[in-house]
Amino acid sequence: MTTDTAGESGEPALTIDELAARAGTTVRTVRFYGTRGLLPPPVIGPRRVGHYGREHLARLALIEELQHQGMTLAAIERYLRQLPPGLSDHDLAIHRAAVASWAPDAEETVTAEELRRRAGRPLEGPDVERLVAMDVVRPDGDAYRVDPGLFRLAVRLLDVPLSEKAILAARTVLIEHSRAAAHELSQLLRAEVAERAEEDVKSLSAHMRPLVVQALLTTFQRSLRAEVHQWLAAPEQGGEPGADPDVSGRR
Repeated sequence: MTTDTAGESGEPALTIDELAARAGTTVRTVRFYGTRGLLPPPVIGPRRVGHYGREHLARLALIEELQHQGMTLAAIERYLRQLPPGLSDHDLAIHRAAVASWAPDAEETVTAEELRRRAGRPLEGPDVERLVAMDVVRPDGDAYRVDPGLFRLAVRLLDVPLSEKAILAARTVLIEHSRAAAHELSQLLRAEVAERAEEDVKSLSAHMRPLVVQALLTTFQRSLRAEVHQWLAAPEQGGEPGADPDVSGRR
């Protein structure tokens, strides 16, 4: 039985039954999403068996989050069609985390077995300790309190060679700046809807949520790409005057 989302070759390795189990849904639902174009087709392997990978799992998680936000199937279809082509499972996880940020803070209590099932990968003791250090998972007796909006993203960070201190610092930066952006956007929207009826306000909010999420992600990715390009180019140019030598990784 396949246990990894992708094999050593990087090819999809989940059958439709395994994909549905990992995503906490049914095979019928997976097939329905496939017929509606919400999921890309599987890779057909030997004996005409379809195999699914991390992108399929990430798309199912994003669809689930959009449903939690109250979006209809038609709205979800429009949202997914507007996404840039070729998004990786990591990009989709970021979209899901951004969409989840519109929902009120909510934690779930899960068993250790459920925690590992949701991770979609083996979780050893040190892995769980690192998730706890990242403030995504909190022990609660024999169970765990989990922030579902960040859990999948935090699991991906387990393979990133960054310290918990650096991850928490990055999280603080993102929270502070996103809250500032959210405050300014809310002021703009408040002025726009000040004289409108309640139903109009609700309709505007429903339309703005996916647009704002995509706008924030797109502008952030472009800004980050520009920063990384400048950062990598600095050593070749001798660095910027007064630059901290630690920024380029040289001393």
